[in-house]
Amino acid sequence: MNEINTDSLWLIGERDKSGKHSNFYHGNFIPQISNQLIRRYTKENETVLDLFMGSGTTLFECETLNRKFIGFDINTEIIKYVEQKMEESDKNRFKINNCDVSNFDLFNRTIQKSIFELRCEKIQFIIVHPPYMDIIKFTDKKEDLSQISDIKTFISKFVDVLRNALPYLEIKKYFSIVIGDVYKNSEVVCK
Repeated sequence: MNEINTDSLWLIGERDKSGKHSNFYHGNFIPQISNQLIRRYTKENETVLDLFMGSGTTLFECETLNRKFIGFDINTEIIKYVEQKMEESDKNRFKINNCDVSNFDLFNRTIQKSIFELRCEKIQFIIVHPPYMDIIKFTDKKEDLSQISDIKTFISKFVDVLRNALPYLEIKKYFSIVIGDVYKNSEVVCK
């Protein structure tokens, strides 16, 4: 196993395609990022929350690294894909939820149920890899952050997501936002 990288610049070679990882889903990030963050900020059997689960990159790393996992996504098709990948896995180690994470009431009911079912009191690490605004539209749902083209509206909605999730993070624990940039009208727009 590689060392935990504590440098401020991570130079990562080829994308890890081992195990359950694949690179078919637009917007997924390379597994090595998730692996580094999970190993750096959690211990075995602690719980990781992924608010934009996508194709399961963080879930697959949690399974490999013996962490519990709670994941959310608004895209029902990608959830079916991830559930199929996890058919042979220990269902007591992860919970996958179809939910608009910006909806306060729905998110709270859903995460409380997942926390109860995993028998954990709090989350030890939150990882967030939001859509890059409307560059890739993941669903047609109006609640989907990938439907938002205005940066102020996007940030406001994203802040709602963080306000919903952060109360579940154990005190003195960590969260990570993995972001990219957006290229529009011949200029880079940083989120």
